[in-house]
Amino acid sequence: MKKLMFWLLLAGFSLTLAMAQEDASGSKDKSGTRTVTGCLQKADQANHFQLKGKDDSSWDLTSANVSLADHVGHTVSVTGTVANATAHGMKEGTKSMAHAAGVTKDNSETGELKVSDVQMVSESCSQ
Repeated sequence: MKKLMFWLLLAGFSLTLAMAQEDASGSKDKSGTRTVTGCLQKADQANHFQLKGKDDSSWDLTSANVSLADHVGHTVSVTGTVANATAHGMKEGTKSMAHAAGVTKDNSETGELKVSDVQMVSESCSQ
């Protein structure tokens, strides 16, 4: 029983250390606001778009006040708020722990973004 408790404590400490290192590096902002640059594509649903970020992140985009349709096929920089920011932060934190423990290889961020601003970077998407 003591060995089991030791290993559980060690695993917990390791995961805490891994998360602290990622938070210190600033690689994933846990706040609800993001600015992401990447290639904008039309999604299957009306008024829904997808952005494949240059940082390998993937975002489903919507906007009530920005015309995203004008920029399909362009490289853009979008700013917006993460839908369900608390749940998103928990999901990304779990993915980070799994990645640090070697369970997953992909640690790219994915989520839904409500866009408040879009800036065109280029008229085409570089692959």
